[in-house]
Amino acid sequence: MMTEKIEDPAADIAWMRRVAEEGRQAPMQGASILFGAGLIYGAGSVGHWAVASGLVELGGDAINYIWLAATLLFFLLLVTVLTRLKQNRGVVTSANLASGTAWASVGWGIFALAVSMFALSWRMGGEAALVVLALMPSMIMVFYGSGWAVTAAMQRSKALWALAIASFAAAPLLALLVGQAEQYLAYAAALFLLMGLPGFLMMRAARG
Repeated sequence: MMTEKIEDPAADIAWMRRVAEEGRQAPMQGASILFGAGLIYGAGSVGHWAVASGLVELGGDAINYIWLAATLLFFLLLVTVLTRLKQNRGVVTSANLASGTAWASVGWGIFALAVSMFALSWRMGGEAALVVLALMPSMIMVFYGSGWAVTAAMQRSKALWALAIASFAAAPLLALLVGQAEQYLAYAAALFLLMGLPGFLMMRAARG
């Protein structure tokens, strides 16, 4: 005896629409990584400013140790959060998948930029690397703007579009401060406001 399959196109369309709406409203996974990045590197930038401005009397090498410590702390956080997300992995929406891929690309892009800077320093000397280092905050804000833009498009969020635009706008503003210690104080403010605070708010939304 053959079993007939009864199809209801209207019900199928309604179900797909409901799934799409739920996916669009699902909180972004990994917001704690954004919060941690903003907090850790923002604090590192404040430390850079304190040394460069003479507020803290340490040698110039202290700046390298500050950023090295910040990077090691961030990678420790990254491994911890990714391990937890993998263990507690639920339904992954297409929006979250796209956003996660975008932010992973941002991270790898910044890593490739840092490696390129070291390669330039080795090939052409420290003076050439200093120029790139001075523009590093601006370039990183461009990467962050791209990450927020993709996330905003996938989440259909005007608030996230505002973060993307603000990140792009911060890049040339930071470039205007090149050569001044205040550049890194402004960079810290950008990291706290455009990465740390949004990440914290998203964490609260996910828990709520």
